[in-house]
Amino acid sequence: MPCLLLYFLSCLTVHFGDMRYSPSDPEQAFFSSLLCLPTAIFIHSFMATCTTDGGRLDRLLWYELNELQDLRRQINLKDLQDLQGKRKEIRASGLQDLQRKTNLLNELQILCRLKMALRMTIWRFSRGINNRFNPPWVHARPEPAEQGSPGFSTLKASGRLLNMEQLWEEFFADPSQWWDNRFTKKSSKHPDFKHKSTLESLWVDGRLNPCWVNERMVSMALGHIQSGDGLKSRARDCFCNGDKVRRLCQEGRLKEALHMVELMVQQTTTTPIGAYLCLLKGCSKRKALAEGKQVHALIAQSVLDSNIFLANTLVHMYSKCGSVLDAHKVFSNMPQRNVYSWTAIISAYADSGQGEEAINLFQQMQRTGLAPDKVVFVVVLKACASLAALEQGKQLHSDIIKRGFQSDVIVGSTLVDMYAKCGCTDDAREMFNNMSERNVVSWSAMIAGYAQNRLGKEALALYEQMKQEGVQPDIVTFTCVLSACASLAALEQGKQLHSDIIKRGFQSDVIVGNTLVDMYVKCGCTEDARELFNNMSERNVVSWNAMIAGYAQNGLGKEALALYEQMKQEGEQPNHVTFVVLLKACASLAALEQGKQLHSDIIKRGFQSDVIVGSTLVDMYAKCGCTDDARELFNSMSERDVVSWNAMIAGYAQNGLGKEALALYEQMKQEGVQPDNVTFTCVLSACAHSRLVDEGRCIFDSMRKDHGATPDVVSWSAMIAGYAQNGLGKEALALYEQMKQEGVQPNNVTFVVLLKACASLAALEQGKQLHSDIIKRGFQSDVIVGSTLVDMYAKCGCTEDARELFNDMSERNVVSWNAMIAGYAQNGLGKEALALYEQMKQEGVQPNNVTFTCVLSACAHSRLVDEGRYVFDSMCKDHDVTPTEEHYACMVDLLARAGCWADAELFINKMPIQPDSVVWMTLLGAARNHGHVEIGRRAFDLLVKLEPKNAAPYVLLSNIYAAAGRKDELAKIRNEMMDAGVKKCLGAAGSKLITKCMPLL
Repeated sequence: MPCLLLYFLSCLTVHFGDMRYSPSDPEQAFFSSLLCLPTAIFIHSFMATCTTDGGRLDRLLWYELNELQDLRRQINLKDLQDLQGKRKEIRASGLQDLQRKTNLLNELQILCRLKMALRMTIWRFSRGINNRFNPPWVHARPEPAEQGSPGFSTLKASGRLLNMEQLWEEFFADPSQWWDNRFTKKSSKHPDFKHKSTLESLWVDGRLNPCWVNERMVSMALGHIQSGDGLKSRARDCFCNGDKVRRLCQEGRLKEALHMVELMVQQTTTTPIGAYLCLLKGCSKRKALAEGKQVHALIAQSVLDSNIFLANTLVHMYSKCGSVLDAHKVFSNMPQRNVYSWTAIISAYADSGQGEEAINLFQQMQRTGLAPDKVVFVVVLKACASLAALEQGKQLHSDIIKRGFQSDVIVGSTLVDMYAKCGCTDDAREMFNNMSERNVVSWSAMIAGYAQNRLGKEALALYEQMKQEGVQPDIVTFTCVLSACASLAALEQGKQLHSDIIKRGFQSDVIVGNTLVDMYVKCGCTEDARELFNNMSERNVVSWNAMIAGYAQNGLGKEALALYEQMKQEGEQPNHVTFVVLLKACASLAALEQGKQLHSDIIKRGFQSDVIVGSTLVDMYAKCGCTDDARELFNSMSERDVVSWNAMIAGYAQNGLGKEALALYEQMKQEGVQPDNVTFTCVLSACAHSRLVDEGRCIFDSMRKDHGATPDVVSWSAMIAGYAQNGLGKEALALYEQMKQEGVQPNNVTFVVLLKACASLAALEQGKQLHSDIIKRGFQSDVIVGSTLVDMYAKCGCTEDARELFNDMSERNVVSWNAMIAGYAQNGLGKEALALYEQMKQEGVQPNNVTFTCVLSACAHSRLVDEGRYVFDSMCKDHDVTPTEEHYACMVDLLARAGCWADAELFINKMPIQPDSVVWMTLLGAARNHGHVEIGRRAFDLLVKLEPKNAAPYVLLSNIYAAAGRKDELAKIRNEMMDAGVKKCLGAAGSKLITKCMPLL
């Protein structure tokens, strides 16, 4: 039986090596079987279970292995190359012994090709060193004299043979290249040290170890190897305790594991390096900084802090726990450093967002002469990506090519990511296309690059190409593509991706679920997003934030606040992002009370010191009109950045406090905070609202002169808006021409502001020129720009052009309809306005407050009393719109213009709200137009009570008396005006009336 199996094994060996001979010599066949060791060991194991003569076979294997080693030493690799070149000549000469050696060397060459299998086989074979069937000389037989060192030899991946002494010498040369399994291995059969690359094994209690091993391990603080009768029991205890430490660390019970290690140190003289490593890795995983520091203290007490492997792990632990200073301290105290040491500290700084320091450390590493490996390049490339440091990234790319790492798929993928995050999508795509090997990470990196640079269409196209090439997407891929769909509001593609996610079984992943929720809300499908959110099997704080932000972004602030309450009820802890989103929702609703409650929750949870949360609180209070509270909070902030200053300046601007905004801007500069483009935009907006146009122009000009900032399109648009809002349309148009000359491309906001300036000037020609520019730049399909164009043509009296443009709009919203209706109203075309209003309802567009103001104003201008009454009554009945002061003023104007004075006064008396000054001013203005003295006097008396310092009522009543020829009353009203200390301000009443009753878009 054994002979048949051996002969069969030899035939397999010859066939695998593609040899052209059939071994007829039994000895030669046996050598062949030994040379294909993986198969030989398998057959050996099989034979040992099938025959009772296993002992004889083991002895036979040991004898043949030693003979094979002797033969291998006699013929070196150079002989192999020479003999292979002369194979034909050797065969022709009939040298049988040499022929046999040549065959053996050919089989040795096969053995080298199977290096991975050989490493495992040699290890398995060496485990049998204590086999009871081994011949007695296995541990005593010396190597040949020329080797000069006893011990069992093993074969490395390179084909070299190293004996035990050489292996231990290699171990002590760099222990960091070996895994230390002494206190984590399951039994004594497993090796104590295993090489990370070659998988060669060493046992600390091996009988073939050189005598100096114990001494060297103690001197290097690697632990003392005990000897004597108690060796086995103590070693067994160490292995058992080490296994317990490992399990405790895996379960997260770090304190118990730490206590056990302390006992191990007290009870034995063996230094538990493996246990230390388990603890440090457990602390890294759990981010347990306190326990990690205790382990560090134990290591320092054991005089092991100079051990390079432990030091590297300490640096890594501190990095993962977020303590970069401690990591750097350990790194600085290391007596020697290898590439892993530098990788650990560079990663620590890169992961903590300190990319510049990471790059500086990499440059220091290069100056030491240590060659970086692939991992270092990947880490530093990520640091460059976080900083958008393109030049450093290109230099790294050059170094990578010099060192031959450009073909590595991980390095290539990171290069793609770096170029994309630096905004160089073309370079990233070129790098991606030139990669010799691409995996799902490479595709995901390129897709993410497109998505991050708002190139959603390219991202979706690349995803389709990825599927066509048969690459299976993973969770990261889907996350990136969903982000691209969200940026494009591409709902159909998003739904298709949702289907693909379900097919591949990723729907239960919380990250994918969060991204799906975000995609649906950004596409405006809040109901679908909420349904998906409710059905998620697992939710985290990011899930809640995504849904709350979706409500806030879609103007559903109340729903966002209600979801926050549900979040608290379910025990989910909000983070700073949650509060930022909620505060923005409160700001949009001007919900001051809810904002104050959130402020209280923020203080309770300790987020008040967060600069982002603080800045958002300032913004919330300012948008709720509480500028004093906002300023008090701003002054109390422990840390302020440019965003904080911008929030406060914008708050002043929004509340019409331009002087305060300018004063804060000056204080900002005095405190050394560098303003950015947002700052300048806020200051310019404040100047525009406060009619400080000259001051705004000085600040605009100082951007380039004093601050080295190049005005962007937003800054230009803000300055143009300042001119337009203050009736300086010509200056606004002149600044637009200057903007074009400097090469700044206008956006849709720029054109909206300019069109309003043309409308205020009735500058039709300039408006048409702007229309031409809009078409050239592709903004004609923008619904806001289109609506403003309609408004401009209507205010210039070109209602037919306005209607033609309105009809040609590819998309119309309620603002577009309002613009056209208001245009008809302003030009006295009441019937056309009513007809368009009816068409609006038929097309399913819901009218809003502004719509009814425009329609009622059109009825008033055309004296369509019955139609106006019908529209007013339908507001509440049919459209659930509550009338405001403007609507009541329009109705009073409608009745007064038509001469229905009694109805007008009766309407005012029956108003459910207290009439304000606009209502009475409307009635007084109508009385002046119709010369109705009594109605005018009653309206005047009520107006003076509401606004005693307003000159408009005095002016209007004076006009009424003058037209009626009542000189005595005229003189009397002028005296009353002087006694009240009211100064005449012509045009105030008209301006007020126009502003309230004829709203401008």
